[in-house]
Amino acid sequence: MMQYNQPTPIIDCDNPTVLAFAKENAGGSTDRRKQSVSLYYAVRDGIRYDPYTVDLSVEGLRASTTLEKGRGWCVPKAVLLVSCCRAVGIPARLGFADVRNHLSTKRMREQMKTDVFHWHGYASIYISGVWVKATPAFNIELCERFQLKPLDFDGRNDSMYHSFDLAGHKHMEYLRFRGEYPDVPIAQMRWAFPGDGTPDASLDEVDFDHDVEQETPDGDEP
Repeated sequence: MMQYNQPTPIIDCDNPTVLAFAKENAGGSTDRRKQSVSLYYAVRDGIRYDPYTVDLSVEGLRASTTLEKGRGWCVPKAVLLVSCCRAVGIPARLGFADVRNHLSTKRMREQMKTDVFHWHGYASIYISGVWVKATPAFNIELCERFQLKPLDFDGRNDSMYHSFDLAGHKHMEYLRFRGEYPDVPIAQMRWAFPGDGTPDASLDEVDFDHDVEQETPDGDEP
């Protein structure tokens, strides 16, 4: 289990900023389940979900970078949760899956040329002898704004995307699980992203929430 408790250049759980965030948000309990739940909500709601910030570099994925920016897409948010768990001594790793995402924008579809998101990231946390999946991607404000059912986490059951939103529209469909890893397999992931996962400067000043809102008037499906 040692590899699931150690820092890496990406999972920098020994970074002072990450350590401070983890300590502040792990709660007052020494129970690992309660700590992991508290950390989950801190990452889910404390970091804004923004899929326009894709950056498959070590620096771009690093947990401390995500804390500094205050926003990130699914993989760096999962990295941050894994880092926080390791920072307080809870073994954690990264899981990946291919999903069909029905919460997308015209801009995203044109950029990616598909509605299938390869290598969607989630955290997998070792609690009471069991690996439990936790997906901290969509912050509560995003869910409320776009009528998505928030993903809760109790430390016992897997927290995975819902198939439908609150209005009954298709939301997320899991197509393939790609396994769980002690670190981000960047080399394996690059093919699935435009420009091999290099940041798109044209998206720097674009607001994802605004784009989704413009395409979902009166709650219509994107």
